[in-house]
Amino acid sequence: MAAYALVTENFKFVSLFFKSKDVMIFNGLIALGTVASQTAYNVFAFHCPCSSGRNYRYGLAAIGVPALALFLVGIMLNKSTWDVVSECRLRKCRKLSGAAGFAMMGTIFGQALVAPLTWVVISLLQGQAYTCAFSEFVNATTVEGFPSFKGAEVMAKLPCQGSVPEKFQFFWAEIERRLKYESQLLGWLLVAVMSASVFLMLCMKRCSSPLGYQQEDYWSQYRSEEKSLFQRTAAVHARLLAAENIKNFFGFVALDQSEKDELAEHQSASPICSTNWNRVTGVYLYREKNGLPLYSRLNKWATYSLENNVEAMDKEMEMYS
Repeated sequence: MAAYALVTENFKFVSLFFKSKDVMIFNGLIALGTVASQTAYNVFAFHCPCSSGRNYRYGLAAIGVPALALFLVGIMLNKSTWDVVSECRLRKCRKLSGAAGFAMMGTIFGQALVAPLTWVVISLLQGQAYTCAFSEFVNATTVEGFPSFKGAEVMAKLPCQGSVPEKFQFFWAEIERRLKYESQLLGWLLVAVMSASVFLMLCMKRCSSPLGYQQEDYWSQYRSEEKSLFQRTAAVHARLLAAENIKNFFGFVALDQSEKDELAEHQSASPICSTNWNRVTGVYLYREKNGLPLYSRLNKWATYSLENNVEAMDKEMEMYS
């Protein structure tokens, strides 16, 4: 029993840690997954064509195309993207200020850039794609002892050492060192720029935030808990409403024991009107009402609903900054 209690407490601690650090952990896992994918691609799938004109396109495509795809996927998977889309669809972004829009787009693009920037940095640090892309542009006259016969076609074939005469293969090690030096230098410069940018953005975020550190941390935890509970409750509500409709149609509904217990506990589920769905959907930045914090659109909706002040709710629901 003591061992079970110890494991349980440690599991609770780890769960709380991951909940409070969800964005950081999630971004870290994305970066690690991108590193693994890029490394596997270089080992198993990267094959330089060793042909003038093709090397350049293939090398840059190997760096840029996966990064672009990862960026677009990151935008599509970000819930905030669809909050902005809903905001523009439902309320035409009439009350969405420039500051609020900038903050939202910065959040969306910032999270979406984690994977593509990781892919580009790892590609540059490993140097294979860059070496393939720019091998044909190396000036042979800068390589000491290089034979007088030279040309882009010969330089382009050097990454595939088996396809060029032996007298040229001897110089490939030096040319490869040069290209990898340039590639890794660009990679480290990109890392430095990314680090400085993240630092400056965090400083700006902290300096411009109306909340203290503790309250902002609480706000983050509140949003995480609200999202989790909302999704779980919505799943139960949808199941109960579906069960009622199916029972009305067939005269019975096939439920397992846990679902029967759930139905007995909650009895029924009433449909939610579209107006209320729209009121809790869309962009939201921190606001207060009479000095009390409103941490989300749902929090705002609940506050005004308790006061039964629909007119004030509709007016306030359209404001963000």
